[in-house]
Amino acid sequence: MTLMDSAPESTETARLRALAEAWLAEDPDPAGREELRAVLDALPGSAADLADRFAGPLEFGTAGLRGPLRAGPNGMNLAVVRAAAAGLVAWLARRGATGPLVIGYDARYRSRDFAVETARVATGAGRPALLLPRPLPTPILAYAVRALGAPAGVMVTASHNPPGDNGYKVYLGAGLGGPAGDGAQIVPPADAEIAAAIAAVGPLSAVPLGPEPSFPADRPGAPVPVAGADGAAGADGGAGGDGAASADVLGEDIVERYLAAATGVVDPDRAGRDVAVAYTPLHGVGGPVLVAALERAGFGRPYVVAEQFAPDPDFPTVPFPNPEEPGAMDRAIALAAASGADLAIANDPDADRCAVAVPAGDPSRPRGWRVLRGDEVGVLIADHLMRRGVTGRYATTIVSSSLLGRICERRGLPYGETLTGFKWIVRAGEDLAYGYEEALGYCVAPDLVRDKDGITATLLVCELAAGLKGELRTLLDRLDDLYAEFGVVATDQLSVRVDDLAEITEAMAHLRDKPPATLLDEPVSAVEDLLPAADVMILRAHGARVVVRPSGTEPKLKAYLEVSEPVPDGDVTAARDRAAASLAALRTETADALGVSNS
Repeated sequence: MTLMDSAPESTETARLRALAEAWLAEDPDPAGREELRAVLDALPGSAADLADRFAGPLEFGTAGLRGPLRAGPNGMNLAVVRAAAAGLVAWLARRGATGPLVIGYDARYRSRDFAVETARVATGAGRPALLLPRPLPTPILAYAVRALGAPAGVMVTASHNPPGDNGYKVYLGAGLGGPAGDGAQIVPPADAEIAAAIAAVGPLSAVPLGPEPSFPADRPGAPVPVAGADGAAGADGGAGGDGAASADVLGEDIVERYLAAATGVVDPDRAGRDVAVAYTPLHGVGGPVLVAALERAGFGRPYVVAEQFAPDPDFPTVPFPNPEEPGAMDRAIALAAASGADLAIANDPDADRCAVAVPAGDPSRPRGWRVLRGDEVGVLIADHLMRRGVTGRYATTIVSSSLLGRICERRGLPYGETLTGFKWIVRAGEDLAYGYEEALGYCVAPDLVRDKDGITATLLVCELAAGLKGELRTLLDRLDDLYAEFGVVATDQLSVRVDDLAEITEAMAHLRDKPPATLLDEPVSAVEDLLPAADVMILRAHGARVVVRPSGTEPKLKAYLEVSEPVPDGDVTAARDRAAASLAALRTETADALGVSNS
């Protein structure tokens, strides 16, 4: 043994070792204990890893939990999930919420394990639990909370995050969420109250657990409980906390009910279903549901990217399973070009987002295709619904295009603008008819799914494209119609991924201390700092807007850029060219203002 080997541990390493040993004594997962023990055995070389795992508890916020799969309080693991579930069911009991907890999960590593653990915690506390029958899209969980009259739901997913992550999203029913939040994600103060309840959970070994739910490999669809007059699902909707409760695995009936409702977003009296689609679920869980929805709505079976169709938690063909990322849709576009499709469409791994690519040149060559921005798809769907006669409030966020507001003002429709995230969009008003965010999320039927839904959004995009095809026109043609009428509003995003979250804090502080005096050679007319409500900065100048905020789900700093160009002479092409040049310049200016690279 060398002197270095026998040297005493530093005070900090000793502190971390003590925290880890205490965690090991409580961790209910043998695999987690083994993983953490290996980290301890590798000290001092593993000190940085250990410090990160114990930097603090994984924060429970308005998106629930999301983080890397690893042992320790600052990760997604069975111990963290048990505590989260115990805190959630205790909060529901204190609020007097009756009925079952509905639980869904995707195909990521440990998703089903975390769903089962949540069900066991719920039933151990005396509250019935209903699990979705298999890995399914997030919109089906959001639908089920409403359809079953449940007080709350949990979706185990990390959406479009990297393969090593997982997450835990909480939804509330009408009793706790109100009419505008029935089946929607939680918002303050519920998030803080649940976080406090989680922190108050005692020893994990003292958390009572119900039996493991049964997942028969082959069974007919089980009957689905129907909400009673009191909002509880069936007769067994106990208040929680006492008495026996069961964890039931729902049958395929719940999926059938969702599909029947989802296909109803397409106008049955509208002629035309002739549109060919190339599709990828990006190794996620949306594939079978999306294909079934398209076929039942009369669009026929899409061409599918075979190597990306089956769920795969490693996401082997994409660096990041996010259709916003450059290259994520390359295979779908190549398939569309080779097959003569009219559209290329991708869902993200939990199928709550929808990305669309269209021919913008030679459709037989992948380079002849263009991925539409979320703002472009968002206003196209809005315009389509308006022209179908759908009335009510149309809403988007402060970081999305201002074009939707212009359209609503001109057409005399209520308009809502909210903070970023669908938890806010769906609460823009009880009269909500449609909401979207630029990050490829669209809520096209709020009375069906009070959240973004990539399945129903795809159906409406296909309906719009088919109708335009019958007129020998395209989605790009319709966009130009809107630009000619309302002016060109072009958007872009500067997204900076960081390894150290402190870099984001520094960049935001830099912007607050020294905001630019001009944008595109125009004086900055307004600087809005939304703290403490939100960590957002908004800069406005004539014809330009920049919104800067940290991402809520990834280690990124995001700047949302917008320029506006009038079209007084009807020359949309020239206005688009001017807007593109202005966006490029604004991107460089924004990067300089933030002190980051323009990449």
